[in-house]
Amino acid sequence: MTGLGALVKRNCKLFFKDKGMFFTSLITPAILLVLYVTFLGNVYRDSFQSAIPASFPVADKLISATVGGELFSSLLAVCCVTVAFCSNLLMVQDKITGARRDLTIAPVKSSTLALSYYLSTLFSTLLICLFATGVCLGYLAYVGWYLTVGDVAALLLDVVLLVLFGTALSSCVNFPLSTNGQGSAVGTIVSAGYGFICGAYMPISQFSDGLQKIISFLPGTYGTSLLRNHALRGVFEEMDNRFPDTVVEAIKDSVDCNLYFFGDKVELNTMYIILIASIAIAIGLYVAMNVLLKKKR
Repeated sequence: MTGLGALVKRNCKLFFKDKGMFFTSLITPAILLVLYVTFLGNVYRDSFQSAIPASFPVADKLISATVGGELFSSLLAVCCVTVAFCSNLLMVQDKITGARRDLTIAPVKSSTLALSYYLSTLFSTLLICLFATGVCLGYLAYVGWYLTVGDVAALLLDVVLLVLFGTALSSCVNFPLSTNGQGSAVGTIVSAGYGFICGAYMPISQFSDGLQKIISFLPGTYGTSLLRNHALRGVFEEMDNRFPDTVVEAIKDSVDCNLYFFGDKVELNTMYIILIASIAIAIGLYVAMNVLLKKKR
């Protein structure tokens, strides 16, 4: 474990030593929040208002809190995965600089080296995403706060699980990469496309039926929905006191708090099972890739 601890410490130091990458990763959530509020805020607000009958007046604070909860969940759903890909580029850099070869020559097991990359990426990504969570909670406190201590705890659990998923996914994808161009290409694709396929940029309910069925197989979709449910639970509780159940359920459908798998509603416990199972499968795949590489050598 001493060797593993030293490698994790070394990887984290290299990540934090690159001030440009570290501060960029750190302030990116704040920048994204500003961009989301500027460009997606009106889209979410219109989507919410269209789901409410004109005969039901809604307080501006409640609307702002609903939009804020959607932005909150969208930002964290994307950051937990994209930041992991950024943090995990050290795995590729070590191949380019030859550091990985030097480490494998030393009396370090390949399994220990692989685990060190995973743990250091997990630590760095979690640090940044928890900072982003704090920024988002501050934003919610400003626009409209309906959260309880339990909601905040559930949101933190969701962030941890999504960071575990993002770290495992990035480990599998980055493992075969060996050049800066490949790393940059993968990072660009993930940054540009992941937000759409996980329902962060646009509610899945607005997609076509065929695309909704395809996206329902992706675990990131359920991670986004978990964040949405917990960020908006207090808002929906307030709505239950003002609107009929059918109206509240229609709003939940419109913002992806209710997800359906081929017509059947997916419960929150099932979402957790899907996300945890996906983490286990991705980690298993990462382990298998390292085992196969060791046998090949």
